[in-house]
Amino acid sequence: MTSTPYVFTTQKLCKTYGTGESVVHALRDVDIKIPQGELIVLLGASGSGKSTFLNILGGLDSATSGTASFLDHALTAMNEHALTQYRRQHVGFVFQFYNLMPSLTAYENVELVTEIAANPFTPDEALSLVGLEHRLHHYPSQLSGGEQQRVAIARAIAKKPSVLFCDEPTGALDSNTGRAVLRVLQDINEQLNTTVIIITHATATAEMADRVIHFLDGTIKQVIVNKNKKSAENIVW
Repeated sequence: MTSTPYVFTTQKLCKTYGTGESVVHALRDVDIKIPQGELIVLLGASGSGKSTFLNILGGLDSATSGTASFLDHALTAMNEHALTQYRRQHVGFVFQFYNLMPSLTAYENVELVTEIAANPFTPDEALSLVGLEHRLHHYPSQLSGGEQQRVAIARAIAKKPSVLFCDEPTGALDSNTGRAVLRVLQDINEQLNTTVIIITHATATAEMADRVIHFLDGTIKQVIVNKNKKSAENIVW
């Protein structure tokens, strides 16, 4: 039986902002290994370091010291061009606010990504994966908040990323709509074997994760492997 490879590995990962007495330690000596294909939830209060951690793994920010690797690629050794290629080829992002182009239809919003990806889903395929095959030609103003977030997810997965980073993806949604969006993320993880990493303040979301990483004051306080994870629609908010 072969072991599951680690999609991310960090060693003594640190990030500071400012200097002298005003220095802020966003991350302090973070050591973690994240198995490929899992659904991971990052929990912690604002300022605990989870967003900084996600941004470094996503190639959006750089570390001050320490190392972070994606499979056998050293992220912390990459220059800007290499990080751009990494994001384009391997990473999808979903944020709290949908960032859709209001003048484009759902189909056209997703098409923006498929035009620059090497081997993408078609916009129709990506939107079908999130249950919006009947809303292809609707504009964002004609869609509910949950539907707009699903378009954003379709756009993120259209290029078939290895990893999907989600920063508070249900933060602007009510609980019922939030469950539906989380179910989509869970389906993507299970059907496409995409590693999904979700930042959230909603502790109930941890019930659907394979692994829960708790951040506190820039460090990892606790890692919990969830042996009895729930389906997203069964989460009690």
